[in-house]
Amino acid sequence: MASYLYSAGCVVLVLLVCRYALRTQSNLPLPPGPRKLPLLGNLLDMPSSLAWERYMQWSKTYNSDILHLNVAGTSIIILSSGEVATDLLEKRVIYSDRPALPMVNDLMGWDFMTSLITLSGRRLHRRLFHKALNFHTAKKFRPTEISASHELLRRILHHPHDIMEHFKHMAAKVIMSVAYGIDILPSDDPYVSLSTEAMDTLIAAVPGRFLVDMLPILKYVPDWFPGAGFKAKAKEWRTIAQAMSDAPFAQVKRNIPRHFNVLQPAAGTAQPSFASSALSQLDGTGNIDPRETDIKDVAGTMYTAGAETVTSLLGTFVLAMLANPGAQKKAQAEIDSVIGRCLPSFTDEGSMPYVAALVKETLRWGSVAPIEFPVPHFLAVEDEYRGYRIPAGSIVIVNLWCYVHRDPNMPASCQKVYPDPYSFKPERFLQEGKPEAAVPNPGAGFGFGRRICPGRYLANSSLWIAIVSILATFEISKAVGDEPTYEYSDGLVLMPRPFKYSIKPRSQRAVDLIEATAHN
Repeated sequence: MASYLYSAGCVVLVLLVCRYALRTQSNLPLPPGPRKLPLLGNLLDMPSSLAWERYMQWSKTYNSDILHLNVAGTSIIILSSGEVATDLLEKRVIYSDRPALPMVNDLMGWDFMTSLITLSGRRLHRRLFHKALNFHTAKKFRPTEISASHELLRRILHHPHDIMEHFKHMAAKVIMSVAYGIDILPSDDPYVSLSTEAMDTLIAAVPGRFLVDMLPILKYVPDWFPGAGFKAKAKEWRTIAQAMSDAPFAQVKRNIPRHFNVLQPAAGTAQPSFASSALSQLDGTGNIDPRETDIKDVAGTMYTAGAETVTSLLGTFVLAMLANPGAQKKAQAEIDSVIGRCLPSFTDEGSMPYVAALVKETLRWGSVAPIEFPVPHFLAVEDEYRGYRIPAGSIVIVNLWCYVHRDPNMPASCQKVYPDPYSFKPERFLQEGKPEAAVPNPGAGFGFGRRICPGRYLANSSLWIAIVSILATFEISKAVGDEPTYEYSDGLVLMPRPFKYSIKPRSQRAVDLIEATAHN
């Protein structure tokens, strides 16, 4: 009898919970999307690679820039236009949170990364980031960016066939100096190797890559259980993530003078950086706001988020010059008319509107992050938009590949932002040779709303000085008898696949200017 009453009580409780859940939901329809199976929903539809292309196809099929999927009970909303992304992510604070991400955060140990943690845990990180890299303070790192761009020119001059490695080195040099005050080695730098290895594991953050993100209870299955291979991967990747975060920070602490850090003896004097400056403000106990762990986490986020993004965009710049040599000629003519017989500097930036437009078009054309980097948004409470119900607990994904860059056959709201999306046209950002304010800046790759990338000013300036310096001194052209494929690797940050090219100094004067930088 007791057993019967217990079972009956459980049934009643379940019915009451279901009734309450149904009562709190509106009667509005969900956004369109693929047909859902009982229990599984769209679980079998979720792509394990090139997800952005599948999302784009669904937007075309259902003629909608907002889609709904249900993956074994998890609600997923896909946004495919600037209009809907701005309406929800920029104008509504409730979309600023992050989902739990059991694979990446709980199992792989990336819960230190600012862009992955929940909104409540991010506030201190955000203050630290803003203080170090806001629009004004980021400018103090411009000498570092100029030095790195000059080294980039020398590396290209002497080893022209390794340009993607040179881009990687330049991006790492800037961000390692900014975050940690560490000057990386010319090749095979251990910190760069660690970061590259760690970033490769973040492919796990792509929605649908691992089932445990849709069914969090799977993180509790024993390691030996059939199908639990993801846990072995997570253990291996966790070790890499921890090493990437710990190693450079430990080096900074070793270099800080004793009177700045009584917790550990110093071996020397730290170079100016975010980490050394923040650590010098601690009271010696590590217990004040911010704590030492917060400083370490923000420094690790700076490097992780910055290096590969700039590398990818510079690779895209070279591909763009191969595809559109006319744009290269126009930019070089503008540069020559402004700088005369010297290398470019940031004081020249305002006098080069075409170069500025070319950099914007590189951001738009390349799609460094086809899905808003690095993870989706999360909606904790139910919302309504355009007559649709957006369920509470939804994971919200922005398909940048569709909305910023690609398909002319998309719904009208996706088409109107950048007509002729496959063509590389810096002119789309100009009106009679001057910046055209009516055309949106293609900065969506840096995120939306409160989740916008705090390092975007540093990334943009690093990109600008590298591009203008290369255009001022080198001629980029297709390799004889070779047509680039313009293909990108599948990952959280898309990287151009190996391609052939030719890059040569524009003149002997350009060679002399580059060589002279070694003595500055």
